[in-house]
Amino acid sequence: MGEGFLIVPSNAGPTGGSVTELCDSLSPVKRACIVAFVLFTVAGSRSQVNQPKKIQPDMFLVTIDTLRADHVHCYGYSQISTPALDSLANDGIRFDRAFTPSPLTNTSHTTILTGLLPSAHGVTDFAVPLATAHATWAELLRKQGYQTAAFIGAIILDSKTLAPGLDRGFDFYDNFPQHIQSMSRWGRVERRGMEVVRHAEGWLDTHRAGAHFVWVHLYDPHDPYEPPPPYSHIYKDRLYDGEIAYADFALGHFVAYLKQQHWYDEALIIAVGDHGEGLGQHQEETHGIFLYDSTLHVPLIVKLPGQGKAGKNVAAQVRTTDLLPTVLDWLGIAAPAELNGQSLRAYLVVNEVADRTSFGETDYPLRFGWAPLRSVREGGFKFIEAPRPELYDLRADPLEAHNKYAPWDPTVQRLRASMAELRAKFRPYQLSSPAAVGKGTTDELRALGYLGPPDALSSTNVPEPSLLPDPKDKIQEQNLLHAAMLASENNLVNDARSALNKVLEMDPESPTALLQLGQLELDSGNGQKAAYYLRKACEVRPDDAAADFYYAAALNLTGDLASARDALEGSLQLQPSQFPARLLLGQIFLKLGNPKAAEDQFQAALLLEPRNAEAQLELAKALIASREFSDAEMQLRSLSKIQPKNPDVYEWLSKAYSGLGKKQDEERAQQRARELKAKAGKRATRTRNPGK
Repeated sequence: MGEGFLIVPSNAGPTGGSVTELCDSLSPVKRACIVAFVLFTVAGSRSQVNQPKKIQPDMFLVTIDTLRADHVHCYGYSQISTPALDSLANDGIRFDRAFTPSPLTNTSHTTILTGLLPSAHGVTDFAVPLATAHATWAELLRKQGYQTAAFIGAIILDSKTLAPGLDRGFDFYDNFPQHIQSMSRWGRVERRGMEVVRHAEGWLDTHRAGAHFVWVHLYDPHDPYEPPPPYSHIYKDRLYDGEIAYADFALGHFVAYLKQQHWYDEALIIAVGDHGEGLGQHQEETHGIFLYDSTLHVPLIVKLPGQGKAGKNVAAQVRTTDLLPTVLDWLGIAAPAELNGQSLRAYLVVNEVADRTSFGETDYPLRFGWAPLRSVREGGFKFIEAPRPELYDLRADPLEAHNKYAPWDPTVQRLRASMAELRAKFRPYQLSSPAAVGKGTTDELRALGYLGPPDALSSTNVPEPSLLPDPKDKIQEQNLLHAAMLASENNLVNDARSALNKVLEMDPESPTALLQLGQLELDSGNGQKAAYYLRKACEVRPDDAAADFYYAAALNLTGDLASARDALEGSLQLQPSQFPARLLLGQIFLKLGNPKAAEDQFQAALLLEPRNAEAQLELAKALIASREFSDAEMQLRSLSKIQPKNPDVYEWLSKAYSGLGKKQDEERAQQRARELKAKAGKRATRTRNPGK
């Protein structure tokens, strides 16, 4: 059964007729509504053995990525059908003005799971480990006997690579499989919402006893907008809405499952967006750069155990930092003193109306060499600290279109003081130091439309970020850079080139565009063109280790080995822990006839990745070139156990045997290499001609 569809018995119509006949007479939007309604109704009516009532309520956190509040039906958007969110709002409490402090997925989710602002938890960049000093939602609940599990929809939250530490406290964290060969984004960097939900339901089926805390992350509304049928047809002119409608369908399936298991009524369920989406407002197509309400205002719905206060709306301004304190308060657990949020109990069970000050921050502009931004939303005003500061009267100007900033304005002075008071609590400003990530992880980030850690320019870590360009002056460049990354991921090389060349027309020294163009040409095998762009990138940013590495790779492709060696040595001086640079430098030393130097580099690479088969094989080649045949034999025999079907291993093992004078072993290894190559050739032929 395909995703996005529900099969209903043909006699389920209201007059005993065919549901198919009934639906055929309706519009696509009404058909989608009926499917969702039937799913809710049928699941709620299924007979099940009643579960004993639990003292501790089950807790289900559903985060929907890139979800603007003003694109949800129950928030007043009539052009979409979101029956699952609407139903939760009817059974729970809807917060009309909830705000995230960050427009980035990993940072905003870390805030939700810790109750801390980004400056407090420190995860302001990809692959930055969450410090063990900061307790997570799952850790705190597991101490109370909860079974805990997390199901993520994108590799951006994978705890092995881009979100280290986010899995702390979870008995099960549904990371992505490693070493996937598929070029499709599905399963490699992203999961459809229904796949995420099925994983969660499968885990719950096998962990029925006790109290549960389950986090479900639906990534679908994040760009690129590719909803599955029928949402791709119903919302063909508004694909972002189609992704939201599909995510809502997946949520509906999960809620129906909870009802079927009799876990819904007494559960505490929170549905919240992690951040919004620009959709062209303020010229920002996606998110991450600006701190306007388009990317910070998120839907928040809380369903209490027993449906307490069902259908209530809260107009007061609240924050996603308030979610963890709320849960702890509900369970009677003492909250860590460091939390930046406060419990929402007063809004949930009584009628608190006071607004809470909401802070925002983004360091993502630093990836492009632009200034980071900070904001505060308080008393009906929004102040944004930037090279060109901004002040908006939100009551008169809810779209933040008219900047009223003046340095002497008393509102500016008050909000600046509020921001300074907050800043004083945290460490001085600095660019977070991301953990070392491999090229594969960087490619995955680009597939999701993000600039990765190795693309970061070290010279942007300047003492005064306000001296950097204002992102407002660079947003068109960002839109083009983002489009180029997605085009490159979809193998639309000409489209990517066109977008990047437009960036260079705006800024001929854009280091990001130069680096991406160089990488694009490198991947296309155009060594000379790649070297041209990458040399310019190195000139613009002489302290950028990533630019040096890719420049060396281009020079290696052109055959300029000595210059490639020099560029790699410069890159490694800047950042010694680069596995790809160590590997490539060793290979270049081998080509230059210096096997001892090559051996040193391969040994260094294996210190960084001890199990890497390519580095192990290259080390064996260096040992053979140095006539250290016994060591090479040991290395290759060990590798043959790890990669028994790799013909190259046996080919080089035969050379080691030859150097040792082991003629019979040499012939056996050669025969094995020939057999494996023949099998590989047959597999390749079948792949090219599947019908033969």
